[in-house]
Amino acid sequence: MFRHQKKLQFEVKVERPDPMFARQVQEVLGGQFGEMTVMMQYLFQGFNCRGEEKYKDMLMDIGTEEIGHVEMLCALISQLLDGASPADQEEAGKDPVLAAIMGGINPQHLLVSGLGGLPTSSTGVPWNAGYIVASGNLLSDMRSNLHAESQGRLQVARLYHMTSDESVRATLRKMLARDRYHQYQWMAAIQELEAKNGVVVPASFPAESEQEAQPQAYEFWNLSEGVESSEGLWAKGSAPDGSGDFVYLADPEPQGQVYKPLKPAASLHHDLDDKVLQK
Repeated sequence: MFRHQKKLQFEVKVERPDPMFARQVQEVLGGQFGEMTVMMQYLFQGFNCRGEEKYKDMLMDIGTEEIGHVEMLCALISQLLDGASPADQEEAGKDPVLAAIMGGINPQHLLVSGLGGLPTSSTGVPWNAGYIVASGNLLSDMRSNLHAESQGRLQVARLYHMTSDESVRATLRKMLARDRYHQYQWMAAIQELEAKNGVVVPASFPAESEQEAQPQAYEFWNLSEGVESSEGLWAKGSAPDGSGDFVYLADPEPQGQVYKPLKPAASLHHDLDDKVLQK
């Protein structure tokens, strides 16, 4: 059960309308790494979580918080759009200063949402459920969550420097702080799960099950010009689980066969025959 409270998690105010910035904020609302994505990702991971109650509870806590972040961004976008109208946009074309702001307005903020936030990115691409990851494997999901929060915080930080509105910045600072905490949280969960099951996903398919493929688990194949990649720990260090040492292959050779696919049936109308089929 969800219960809505009228108060926002944090205060959302603007000093002045800015339709162009409203369009830019759409990215962290409905873009690939926006709040809609992490909201749905954490909730679906929580809905489907089996057995591990502390992880399920955490996912539901944070997923529900992200619903509030979506609401905050909608409130921010609405305030940034206050007073905008089609007539204002037309008038902005006559004034270069106004055009820099009003000329960048998202037409859908006028035509579709009536000066409200949209479930789209900053370029108008609709939010896509394909953005989310909910695999049922906790370690795999937590790593995806860390990635999502890292990308999301990066985008909010970029937005922060794209506005001089200190009221807007105050809201963004709260979001940056929460995104920072969420990264800590996912890192803590990852550390717990790695200590329990190891660092490789899925733990239920152990290394020894790879049988003769074991050497390939430690080889770095140099497949681009230069050998600078040999300088990293991934090429000369040990595996994080201590199971072996990495080997750098400076000039690796292919180990497979030359594959020659069979010719498909003529009824598929390919052009591989010596002559065109006659009716």
